[in-house]
This record gives sequence, structure tokens and C-alpha cells, in this order.
Amino acid sequence: MSGIPIYNVNNNCATGSSALHMCYNLIRGGIYSCGLALGFEKMERGSLGMKYPDRTNPLDKTVIRSEELNPNATSAPFAPKLFGAAGEEHIKLFGTDKTHFAKVAAKNHKHSLNNPYSQFQKGYTLEQILDSPKITPILTKLQCCPTSDGAGAAILCNEAKVKEWKLEDQAVEILDMELTTDTPKMYANNRELVGYNMAKDAADKGIFVAYTAFKKTGLKPEQIGVIELHDCFSANELLTYEALGLCKEGEAGKWIDAGKNTYGGQVVVNPSGGLISKGHPLGATGLAQCAELNWQLRGIADKRQVPNLTYALQHNLGLGGACVVAIYKKYRPGVSKGTSDPTVLEKLEKAEQPAAKL
Repeated sequence: MSGIPIYNVNNNCATGSSALHMCYNLIRGGIYSCGLALGFEKMERGSLGMKYPDRTNPLDKTVIRSEELNPNATSAPFAPKLFGAAGEEHIKLFGTDKTHFAKVAAKNHKHSLNNPYSQFQKGYTLEQILDSPKITPILTKLQCCPTSDGAGAAILCNEAKVKEWKLEDQAVEILDMELTTDTPKMYANNRELVGYNMAKDAADKGIFVAYTAFKKTGLKPEQIGVIELHDCFSANELLTYEALGLCKEGEAGKWIDAGKNTYGGQVVVNPSGGLISKGHPLGATGLAQCAELNWQLRGIADKRQVPNLTYALQHNLGLGGACVVAIYKKYRPGVSKGTSDPTVLEKLEKAEQPAAKL
């Protein structure tokens, strides 16, 4: 109730980052000098289900095509069924083992031990993950994101406002942010049905959303030090390694076995614990990813801090569908860790923050 312009954004699980993308472009275009991107969700218990039976399901074509591709699929909630089928397809094509998907989940659960904002802060062994209740032929319960409540927000402003408010030591720069949506190619196979194509190919001419972000910034995937990646299911994290160019197509299993996706490897993926362990309040997830990467680049991520950071990448996916890829950099690297006001962090530590707890 402020009288200021407010836009409601809904892009399924990519809602938070879509709001961020809109705010980013409004400021970049000179329409506004400062804005707030806010995402939140309060969810019903249990697996995500379809709503509004009085109208056509927004995922109608996706679900129908999945049934055509997988006529003998076992009964499971629609989301794990879609992503599980994509993982099974990867196994058939490239010889990946279901253990590779479990290793992704084990890594994320381990990372969450150092995140006080994580919904789950309990590590699980590979055996515990594989032995947990089976949801699809390759996905167990501990490889699936939980039902979550949560909220996140980010304040964006132009460079003039950063200097006016003396936030140079705290500011993080968005080097580029790309949003893409489904194309007719999404119907080709199970991997493309769940967003592999969106993360990689934004047009038939071969304009890739991740490639575009790297091209515009002049960076290469190997220069990224930390990634918050949309791991709604462990299968999707494995597929997205290849879509983002972190490894070659079909080599994600070997890449995981080599420990390239965690501390001491090529890049730390989901130091927050990811959606699998941190939680996935749909509208808030994109902003939670943004917050984690900002903390990492400011050097205030405490026990989960990734060392020697220069660049960070965000990947947020929504079925039906939209995908956002963003690349971040500390505005003034090495100048300061965190806020320019030394009393702010102290006040935050003492304050109750129920909305920030996923």
C-alpha cells in the first residue's frame, strides 16, 4: 500500500528470477533507478499437484507429451515423473549410473550442514540416499526437493544510487541476465521436455541462453567459481551440468565422479544445499539463489564460503516453461567483506528472521 508501481510475476518455479530479470531490465533501461524483487510461497503439504480444475492446465502440453514418450511410466507425482524420465533417458544414451544422481543429492545434503537457512541440515550417506523410499525408478525421496514455505528479496539499483548511498563495498554487479522460454524443440525427448533445451538453446538458430550470457560477458564456464543451480531433482542438476557447458554432453557422470562439482573441484555447485536440502518455496527460489550468491561474493557465507571467488552463476528453471541464467561479480573485488555499515550485520544477527528461514 505504497502507491508505487508493482508487477505480479508468475513463471512457475522461475518466478523469483523472472521478477529479478524484470527489475534488472527496468533499471538497465533507465526507467527506474531502484527496485525491489520479491518472491514468496506458502505451500500445501505433500507433493506438488495440479490446481484449478475449472480451466486448462498450464502444463497440459508438457504432461501429454511426457505420457506419449513414456507410455509405461510408473505412477508417481507428475514432477518427479518428468525429471525421472529425463534421467533415465540420460542413462540409456550415455551409460550414466543411478548412483551418479544419488551422489548429486549427497553433495547437496552435505553442503546444507553449513547453511543456517536450509530447511534440512542433516547429511546423508550415499547408501542412505539410495535406500530412501523410491519415487521413480531412479529417484528416491532424498533426491527430491521438499515442500517448503519461504521468502526472499533483492534490492537492485543503478550505479549512481550505489555511489549515492555509499554501498560500493557491498554491491554485487549483474554482468548479464538472460531469460528464455520453451520452443517447439522441447517435444523431441524427455531431457528437453524438462528444460535442458531452455538452459542451452533459446532459438532454432543456436542462440544459447547460457552461451549468450558467457558471450556477452566474455567469460567461459571454467571461470565461474560458484553456481546456484535449479536442482529440483538430482537428475536435473546432472543434466544442467552439460546444458551450461561445465562438461561435455554425456560426461556428467565422470565429472561427478571426479569431484568437479564441490569444494576443491572445478566449481562449487549449490553451496547452500540447493533446492533438495535448502528447500524450494517456488516463488522464492530465484531470490534465494540470488541471496546466496551475493553472500558468497561479499565473502560473508561463513563455513560454506567458496574461496577466491570472482564470478558466480545462477540457473533457475520453471516448467511450462522459463529459464533464467545470470552471471554476477563483486562490484569492487577485495575492497570489503559485506556491508559498509559495521553495525548492520550485528543487528541482523540479533534480530529474529523467521521469513528468511526456509
